[in-house]
Amino acid sequence: MATKAIVPFLVAMMLLTGVCNTLLTKYQDLQCVRNCDSSNPDDIERFSQPVIQTAQMFLGESGCWLVIAAFTLYRRFVAKDAPLLHGGYEHVGSDDSTEVDRGEEIGRSSLVQEEAEPAIKPLVLNADDRVPLVGWKIFLLAMPACCDLAGTTLMNVGLLFVAASIYQMTRGALILFVGLFSVLFLHRKIYLYQWSALFIVVAGVAVVGLAGAIAPNPQAQPTPPVPPVGNMFAARDAIKTAAVSSGELKTVLGVLMIAGAQIFTATQFVLEEWILEQYALEPLKVVGWEGIFGCLATFIGMIVLHFAVGRTDAGRNGYFDMREGWRETTHYRSVAVTSVLIMISIGGFNFFGLSITRSVSATARSIIDTCRTLFIWIVSLGLGWETFKWLQIVGFALLVYGTFLFNDIVRPPLKACVSRRKVRPLLEEEPIEHM
Repeated sequence: MATKAIVPFLVAMMLLTGVCNTLLTKYQDLQCVRNCDSSNPDDIERFSQPVIQTAQMFLGESGCWLVIAAFTLYRRFVAKDAPLLHGGYEHVGSDDSTEVDRGEEIGRSSLVQEEAEPAIKPLVLNADDRVPLVGWKIFLLAMPACCDLAGTTLMNVGLLFVAASIYQMTRGALILFVGLFSVLFLHRKIYLYQWSALFIVVAGVAVVGLAGAIAPNPQAQPTPPVPPVGNMFAARDAIKTAAVSSGELKTVLGVLMIAGAQIFTATQFVLEEWILEQYALEPLKVVGWEGIFGCLATFIGMIVLHFAVGRTDAGRNGYFDMREGWRETTHYRSVAVTSVLIMISIGGFNFFGLSITRSVSATARSIIDTCRTLFIWIVSLGLGWETFKWLQIVGFALLVYGTFLFNDIVRPPLKACVSRRKVRPLLEEEPIEHM
């Protein structure tokens, strides 16, 4: 009974933290950090530090080690006699029982995951019949961490130019690249109706991007204070014309960057699948290790790019000016507080997401992702960060239908497209997006 009661709470917390990840990052992008009182819109500068935001994400992932440490202490000193809290099943028997059938091993491994409480599933080994991922092999997780670094940084740059809802919807292109890479590298099979679903997803992303280009996000070019000139109406029209033309280009660029970033995220998922198919490691430790490797790679990259680009005249106050990024993060309270909240939210999202990934069905997970996008859209509209676009609804509907069709949640329109065999999941380890 307690197990059933906690699942809705975990789902709600996953939704809350997932929505906060995007909204807090967008809120941070809207904070003015220089020339805030200027009457010239070209002089107003807002927080634009996508590399620092990537570092925030990895620091949030690294915070998962605090949960792991707390669980280890609880297991050692409080719950000594609970076998399912120890991350595995201990077989007790005679020496003759060492010859165990592989099918029994696999069944025993899955039993541990299924019988564990949802809240501790991220801390239970993904399999007991595989080689533990220890020693130098841990560095294998640096590969997906580097993919996460590239993908997240690109998405953070894209978010500077588009509305939060368009950002979240465009990330739906992930399923396209996961499908392609699973076929190419993991030798999975995709049926005809699933290929058609991928084309529908591509169409949905295109329509969402078109909606943003036709009616650009007003926050991409913030409306400045009215300049003290004689003809205020002429000045207003000139500002609007410049903002629209610039906003359209930036929206298209942002959508392309976010969609392109899904290539790196899909590569990350496929690498994680390949590693975890061979080795055993607790899911939350996977996130924790990737957080550590990601932090190291990000900080090294920030230092190198600062000296190579950030200190030049062209790069000063730009994305790679580490000194300016640190000044903006620490000098402005709204940016600093948001940074802390983003790290907490990302850490929570990973924990709650991993807690329910094997506790609910694929249908439920797809519905949760859809609700996350809807909530981000509704809140953004309520805060006045974007305007309502009917075309965006069409794109979102195509994205949802294509994703549901691909995941076998809705039946294909043609009976001949229905597979008579049980479709094997593309990613059996069921990774989740880290932000």
